[in-house]
This record gives sequence, C-alpha cells and structure tokens, in this order.
Amino acid sequence: MKQTGTIVLDVRTPAEYASGHLPQAQNIDIEGSDFAARIAALDKTATYAVYCRSGNRASAAMEQMAAAALTHVYHLAGGIGPWQRTAGPLPPAAPTPTR
Repeated sequence: MKQTGTIVLDVRTPAEYASGHLPQAQNIDIEGSDFAARIAALDKTATYAVYCRSGNRASAAMEQMAAAALTHVYHLAGGIGPWQRTAGPLPPAAPTPTR
C-alpha cells in the first residue's frame, strides 16, 4: 500500500464506509447493482489495494476485478480491523453537501 499512486478501494457498503474508512479510500460497494460497471470503468493500468471488514468481500471483489482485466490488485489482508488497530480511529466520510 505504500506504493505511490496506489488507489485504495473500500468495497463495503456506503453505511460502513461512512462510519470510518482508510484515508483517501474510494467506496465501490461490492453489493451494489453497479459494482461490475464501476469496476469496468477503472483504469486498467493503475494499482489497487482492496479491503472490506474482514477480507471476504475484498477477495470476491478481486476476483471480479481480475475478470475485468485489472492486473495490479492487492488485498489488504484481514480487512479494515488490523489497519484500524494500528492507525487508531479512522476518518468518517465527508458530509454530503445539501442543495
């Protein structure tokens, strides 16, 4: 994850993401109906670090990412828990602007 330019993907639900996530992580919910389309739209030359709560959904997401020809994909083993214990409290998602 220390590689410059690595894109961190949080594949948990938006509610889980809002409760705290790794800094600069992008949320793409593996349970969302648009997951495959969002994965297909990702830069195939970029490097991705993928995580969820425990690691199960991230593993499933990585399989789908590989099927979409994303080849530089890494699993943050153990999910968000070990990272949270090491780094302390994680930032909540920024509030959505209201109109």
